[in-house]
Amino acid sequence: MSSLSVSHKADTSLFYAYLALLAWIPLPLGSNRPWAICLMSVMVFALLGYWLILHIRKPLSTGTTFSRSLPVLGLLLTAPLWAAFQLLLDISIDPANTLQSSLSGFALAGLFSLTLLMVRSQRRIKLLCYVLVGSGLFQALYGSMMTLTGIEYLFFVPKDTYLGTATGTFVNRNHLAGYLVLTLSVGIGLMISTLDGQSATNWRDFFRRILTTLLGNKARLRIILVMMVAGLVMTHSRMGNSAFFASLAIAGVLALLLSKRSTKATIVLISSLIIIDLFVVGTFFGVEKVVQRLENSSETSETRDEVNTYTLGAIQDNMLTGTGAGTYYTNFPAYRQYDVGGYFYDHAHNDYFEFASDYGVVVTGCLMLAVLWTFISAIRAQINRKTALMRGIAFSATMAIIALAIHSTVDFNLQIPANAATFVVILALGQISLYQKSRRS
Repeated sequence: MSSLSVSHKADTSLFYAYLALLAWIPLPLGSNRPWAICLMSVMVFALLGYWLILHIRKPLSTGTTFSRSLPVLGLLLTAPLWAAFQLLLDISIDPANTLQSSLSGFALAGLFSLTLLMVRSQRRIKLLCYVLVGSGLFQALYGSMMTLTGIEYLFFVPKDTYLGTATGTFVNRNHLAGYLVLTLSVGIGLMISTLDGQSATNWRDFFRRILTTLLGNKARLRIILVMMVAGLVMTHSRMGNSAFFASLAIAGVLALLLSKRSTKATIVLISSLIIIDLFVVGTFFGVEKVVQRLENSSETSETRDEVNTYTLGAIQDNMLTGTGAGTYYTNFPAYRQYDVGGYFYDHAHNDYFEFASDYGVVVTGCLMLAVLWTFISAIRAQINRKTALMRGIAFSATMAIIALAIHSTVDFNLQIPANAATFVVILALGQISLYQKSRRS
């Protein structure tokens, strides 16, 4: 057997191991436990190490996508590198948590790199997207089943919180909602990539194309998206549901305005996702409870505003250096007042504030710039790319970034390893959508 064949098989095996890792990460409580974070990090480093061995034995092409994405990778690396410096300079007030955060930060940057290095063809892009959608479908079905049957378990552990609402294998319903929105973004992008880019010659042809899209071979993916939206609605997450529909509408309008190849089918698909999922699926699976929770939200029943106010005080006292990655739980008690109630806050219900408190505003700005850079790449891909799949995953990245940007104002999805890992993979897809050559294998 030739060395080229052996190298190809090893590279293929590495890619499937990478996909298996992405499917595993959400299962053990969103990997939001020290042992799960360590396992995820070790697996990412092992895959990267194996890739380097293959590269040394038989140099593999890193491709244009990786080289063009080095600025984004550099910006992502500022967080774990600064966390390491916080330890060395004795800045951190909780060295153990800062060490863990630095480890997981390097792992997330490694996952971003692996995606760029290994997802090199249309076939692999589709496989990656289907694995993410399949993982989201499992979480939606599992969470819905646990809720409907009343037999509520997490990952082999009985649920003791959020009973009666879907949480999947996550502890918090908002984090399942965040994960579902990310994977739904990928699924919707896949659906858009299957639409016929040619314009209909008449209304009869137009409706024939629409029926083919909604009832033909593509119906399987459409049904999967409906089930995932049902799971999202059953989380009763206010901002999770709001972020989904808002990001879908905003990304849809952007796609129609920016893409030179948008068709009536795209308009109908996005409209059906909003109308059918919101008013039909929601009617059967509890959208009225989400609406009721939104209506009942008030300043007197919520303490997140007060938490944010006191977190701003912590940010101002350590604006440049932060108090140490992963130290919010340790630092916040020094700033909280009686009006936030008797709850323990291990995280701020605002990702922007928590990053600024832990890392300082400079590093937080670098992370936001990395996301903005990828958002611009996805927008450029929708304008310039001719390949339907590349425009589809560009839509996915655009929608996911908008959704998480909205949701992060009131929650801490990026502090959950599974959601953070999925997000960096989608960021990598945003870069791939612009720079990857349109080859099938």
